[in-house]
Amino acid sequence: MRVDLLMNKLCLVKSRNIAKNACDRHLVLINGVPVKASNTVNEGDIIAYSIYGYQTTIKLLKVPAGNVAKKSAGDYYEIISRDKLETAE
Repeated sequence: MRVDLLMNKLCLVKSRNIAKNACDRHLVLINGVPVKASNTVNEGDIIAYSIYGYQTTIKLLKVPAGNVAKKSAGDYYEIISRDKLETAE
């Protein structure tokens, strides 16, 4: 499954377009490597992204086969860390 589609299906971002733009700006990393929106993800991958003012790192437990209900989206990943980004004022 594509990384932008996965982020949208697991409710990590509000829309697939936001995930695609984040990938284009190198804000999404899989296993420490910046990826394009079209990169595929596998079980066990570590996904880090900087969106909505937070640096979040998750471990993908399983790749969904189709649509995912919002309340069961958390079953597909484990949050490793979530840190607030520092803003330059």
